[in-house]
Amino acid sequence: MGRPRTNDEAVKERLVECATEMLATRPRESVTVRAVAAAAEASTTAVYSLFGGKDGLIGAVRDRAVAGLFQDLSAVQTSEDPLADLYALAVAYRRWGCGHSHLYTVLFGGVQSFDPSGEVGASDPIRPLLGAIDRALTASVLAGDATSIALSIWGTLHGLVTLELAGALDATTAEVAFRSTIHAMLRGWTTVEVFRSLRRAELAPRQAQGRCPGSPDPG
Repeated sequence: MGRPRTNDEAVKERLVECATEMLATRPRESVTVRAVAAAAEASTTAVYSLFGGKDGLIGAVRDRAVAGLFQDLSAVQTSEDPLADLYALAVAYRRWGCGHSHLYTVLFGGVQSFDPSGEVGASDPIRPLLGAIDRALTASVLAGDATSIALSIWGTLHGLVTLELAGALDATTAEVAFRSTIHAMLRGWTTVEVFRSLRRAELAPRQAQGRCPGSPDPG
């Protein structure tokens, strides 16, 4: 009989899961091969045979996070409304971050760079965002530099999600803050014409509420 397989997919999965949790909750230098192997009830040999060492294991965690975020952002359907598409991407980003808190923390804790001005790979999570921004610029809905807009959107999203994951915002406050902040940030990049149109749409219900019943529409 052959020797039983000890470094199989189940062991690999446990090592990635344990490494993810440890990288998200401990200083990176304290996450050693021995510590991860012990937490996963595996041998240090398994780490080297499956990943080539600590760097390979961290790379596997990074790849899982990148793939997961890219998959969720890519699943957002496009429409004829570029602003609605950008908001939908923001919602998907927040949902993935809050649903995969350890992967999110690891991904943006130093193992993955965020550079929308550099070369964007086919499976880079920034690709769906840049695509939506390009459509908005082409449609004259947004005005500005695509890289600056992408950084503005990501910086705003990252701040909101980080605060939510840290427990700094309760559920209701987090929801209200997300909606108002993302809408305000996107509106700030719109063209003058679109901004005025959005502003009129916001004011219309308030003006209608302030009129006496039966009074003529001032428009």
